[in-house]
Amino acid sequence: MKHSIRCLALVSILAGCGKEPAPAIQIERPALTILAGSSASADGKTYSGEIRARHETQLGFRIGGKIIERLVDAGAQVRAGQALMRLDSGDVGLQLGSAEAQYQLADADTKRYRELHSKGFVSQAALDAKEAALKAASAQAGLARNQSAYATLHADRSGVIAATLAEAGQVVAAGQPVLRLAPDGEREVAIAIPESQLANLKTGAAAEITLLTDADGAAPLAGRLRELAAVADPVSRTYAARVALVRPASVAALGMTARVYFPSNKKSDGLLIPLTAIFQQGKQAAVWIVAADRNISLRPVQVAAYRDDGAVISGGLAAGERIVSNGVHRLAAGEKIRAIESGSAR
Repeated sequence: MKHSIRCLALVSILAGCGKEPAPAIQIERPALTILAGSSASADGKTYSGEIRARHETQLGFRIGGKIIERLVDAGAQVRAGQALMRLDSGDVGLQLGSAEAQYQLADADTKRYRELHSKGFVSQAALDAKEAALKAASAQAGLARNQSAYATLHADRSGVIAATLAEAGQVVAAGQPVLRLAPDGEREVAIAIPESQLANLKTGAAAEITLLTDADGAAPLAGRLRELAAVADPVSRTYAARVALVRPASVAALGMTARVYFPSNKKSDGLLIPLTAIFQQGKQAAVWIVAADRNISLRPVQVAAYRDDGAVISGGLAAGERIVSNGVHRLAAGEKIRAIESGSAR
């Protein structure tokens, strides 16, 4: 009996050994990939800036006083001659009344002296004194009328109110800025240039301006470097620069954020790929190449430079080849991946 049981167990074991093992399931690891295609240039740089008017005017009253009314807000479009602010005109009104009363008195005296002089009752010198007094009173009256008109601040040209610097109820001195006006006309981008890039830029350099409101694929606006400060800002240690738009653009509204790119005239240094695509093997850099069947292989490359925006590849990689851009240290040679498109290297 025991012998029979042993035989049955042996037959079962042998039957089990004869079956083929189940094939292992190959898992395709998802990975972000890009097409190596954009060229890198050593001097091409992009700076962020703000759309500004080439000329900005600080507006202020020509007399001092208390502001009683502000008629415009920041961002308002104004026309030449439009009233913007008003001062309390009580004091200037009293001065105007006094000056006009003095003028009327001087005018009446002068008329009497002219009549008396014609009859020979007063001398020419007395008449001349009255004529001089009349001219002085006329000048004082005219000055008082001007002072009264200065109680209302008018726009000297058409433009946009860039900022309000004073409010109703505030007492201001003569000439104190109360509004900042950006006149209609030329528009520029104000940017800051770091010390390390100052030697690469000269006044008149061509630039490409892209607004954040532009749709994808929109052509950049042409610009040129109009002004570059000779002295660095003491706080940021950067040099203020102005990039003028070559042609007027209605889409470039004041205050908009813009990117200014200065292209390089030098030959391309190689292909620019993300830093995360570099697989470092000791001192040798490499990238994962994705084949047509989605199998990956490691290929050594020559890195010309490491930059903030990526690595410049001077050899070992051709434009148009697909590479893995993220998670390179989790992959193995011969592994098949599920490629996830992430655009082209920039």
